[in-house]
Amino acid sequence: QVQLVESGGGLVQAGGSLRLSCAASGRTFSGYAMGWFRQAPGKEREFVATMSWGGISPYYADSVKGRFTIAKDNAKNTLYLQMNSLKPEDTAVYYCATRRSSGGNIYLRGDQYDYWGQGTQVTVSS
Repeated sequence: QVQLVESGGGLVQAGGSLRLSCAASGRTFSGYAMGWFRQAPGKEREFVATMSWGGISPYYADSVKGRFTIAKDNAKNTLYLQMNSLKPEDTAVYYCATRRSSGGNIYLRGDQYDYWGQGTQVTVSS
């Protein structure tokens, strides 16, 4: 069983930055692909970024490419999402997710993931 706990959300002005963290317990990241998703009020959950278990295949949604960076610290069993140049449309609850994987496989759909955190709110004011 894997438990994920997100943190780092908050209120920031447009153009600002935040770094989200996702601490994993129960398992290490070895053999697991990781992803970030978000859900804005009244909207469907959407993919933000993902990384293969080997950390060699980061992939981003077009809407965040060039502004967000996904990274992980294996020693701390923690996944990060560095968010720069934030826009009001980035406002959402952000979730991290993980699943067993192999090689450089990445997963872009929420239903491909088995474990989810509780989410952290990010609000970007204009």
